[in-house]
Amino acid sequence: MKPVGKLIIIGGGIDTGSFTEKDFTEQIDNNLNFFERGILRRIIDESDQGVDSRIEIIPTASRIPNVVGPEYSKAFHYLGADNVDVLSIESREHCQDDKVLKRIQAADVIFFTGGDQLRLTSIIGGTQVHDLILHKYQNDAFLYVGTSAGAACASRNMIYQGSSKEALLKGEIKITGGLGLMNDVAIDTHFVKRGRIGRLFQAVVSNPKIIGLGLGEDTGLLISGGDQMEALGSGLVILVDGRSIKDTNITDISLGEPISIENLIVHVMSMGDTYKLSSNKFKIRKKENELS
Repeated sequence: MKPVGKLIIIGGGIDTGSFTEKDFTEQIDNNLNFFERGILRRIIDESDQGVDSRIEIIPTASRIPNVVGPEYSKAFHYLGADNVDVLSIESREHCQDDKVLKRIQAADVIFFTGGDQLRLTSIIGGTQVHDLILHKYQNDAFLYVGTSAGAACASRNMIYQGSSKEALLKGEIKITGGLGLMNDVAIDTHFVKRGRIGRLFQAVVSNPKIIGLGLGEDTGLLISGGDQMEALGSGLVILVDGRSIKDTNITDISLGEPISIENLIVHVMSMGDTYKLSSNKFKIRKKENELS
């Protein structure tokens, strides 16, 4: 069954505006120019209730939740969304709290911030909060948003550790279970600046049914119906498709030895491009002819 809800997963580093700068408010018009065409604006537009949406920002993955949560809350307020709060979930015990569950139930948008995805899944995974989010995503006009760690944990297969430099040495990438909103994908974030393509290659060659999604900074994917993807933001999304792999040495080599892969397919998406997972159809957005 196709989910009724949508996902927006982001590679991290959203340009929310320099809220820590003293002159941010004085330069708000310039920053709002970004918001109007940026990912945060799209989050509001995609939500069923628009600017009236109930948005809960959950900074569980972050080591500085008292800083990160209010930053995003302030960004949404500047865009006209005033029904926004920060929901603190710092333990598995919190995930059973009736007040927390009522807030999750009432939310139109849940926004998981960046940080440590293993911290996030170890606190949220298998709890009533996790079950409620999955239920809302499957059955309601609900929007799950995750940036960085919040994006990486959205899939069933979650990359949580691995050096970029040694990513194509067997065994260097660590994968565990995520929150499971998407199947048959593996998501990596901060993809371009941190040179993580090797991490995604190893994740895919280990299970070629998985499609690797590498999200650059200030870049994301809108996923509708669990299948239709649209690239958002200013950077690149890298898709790694292992279904046509002809050969690999991964089962023949020892841990720490380099991996060989034949015929691994890579696509590069930018803003407005679309990709349908079920049919493997990639469509590049063409700019309209501006000539009269």
